[in-house]
Amino acid sequence: MLEFVHTVMGPSCGLVLADLGADVIKVEAVTGDVTRRLTASGAGYWSMFNRNKASIAVDLKSEDGLEIARRLVATADVMVENFGPGTIDRLGLGWNNVSRRNPRLIFCSLKGFLAGPYENRMALDEVTQMMGGLAYMTGLPGRPLRAGASVIDVLGGTFGAIAILAALHARNRDGKGRFVKSALFESTTYLVGQHMAYLAVTGKAMPPMAVRLSAWAVYDVFQTQDGVQVFLGLVTDNNWIRFCNEFGLVEFLEDATLKTNIQRVHARERTMPVITAIFASSNAHEIMARLEKAQLPFAPINRPEDLIDDPHLVRSGQMHELETAEGKPVRVPGLPIEYSGLKLPKRRGLPKIGQDTHAILLALGYDEPAIARLRAASVISGP
Repeated sequence: MLEFVHTVMGPSCGLVLADLGADVIKVEAVTGDVTRRLTASGAGYWSMFNRNKASIAVDLKSEDGLEIARRLVATADVMVENFGPGTIDRLGLGWNNVSRRNPRLIFCSLKGFLAGPYENRMALDEVTQMMGGLAYMTGLPGRPLRAGASVIDVLGGTFGAIAILAALHARNRDGKGRFVKSALFESTTYLVGQHMAYLAVTGKAMPPMAVRLSAWAVYDVFQTQDGVQVFLGLVTDNNWIRFCNEFGLVEFLEDATLKTNIQRVHARERTMPVITAIFASSNAHEIMARLEKAQLPFAPINRPEDLIDDPHLVRSGQMHELETAEGKPVRVPGLPIEYSGLKLPKRRGLPKIGQDTHAILLALGYDEPAIARLRAASVISGP
């Protein structure tokens, strides 16, 4: 699989397939992918989305560099790109060109929009969160708020990987390549589809998360005696019964007006002060131990940094130990999948710029003098 990608959406697509076992070659500029050098909120992108990949560093603005790319494409099963609209075609590496050279190729284009009036617009994760209603649903009225992670980039990349897998399966039947596409805007609208359906079912628009009436009688964050915040969600009648039994709320169990969730939703002014007082009278360790014993859905309000040493993630093998180009250790989560009962392993760490350039060119038929000439002309880079 070849990656002509950058930032998050493209690399996340390749990461899904790389973790599943694909041989992914990242085609970078001779100076390396710009994501390697991002700071501020983008400082973690490279480390998270680029394990299990080889790297070839090539100048695609040169004819020699494009010839390397064309040879790579001719040998590939899958090609993924997420350049701006029209860029890959201007390089001569668009679907119409490469499919003639490699009819079995699965070509995946990751864009801001699928075909339609917006398809040539530039887009970003945040742009489509705003356009697609997700920021509106997350924030307060009049104060849209994007999600706290690159959820649309990652989701769009994952949908691209799903499309690739489906196209590979189809190719096994008929031997033909496919052009598949995934996009940020449509990924966002997919997420808010439940709210579109809410309007059709109820005749009313769904208000933002922060001000809506929850479907569940208890679906809240509570503060414990030692100042820790804990979320509790009681989403079934059985949840309610177990909670009341655990905390001795006999009067609630015996109250005929609290038998169903719908009844409890409309009785929150009676129940919530009691539940709030239970949390406020115990420390977090005690209350969470009791909630776990009662098999109830609860969670401490963690920060991302709290997960680095989370005992469940670490002991289950979910976290991968990597090393940055500067030699800094970094621990990031693996693909959230078990395969035949096993977690998917880390097969390669984070590649250095052009780490595999020499070996890949040899495999493409370039000899040592040709590679030396390309290096001297700054068409390629790498050790």
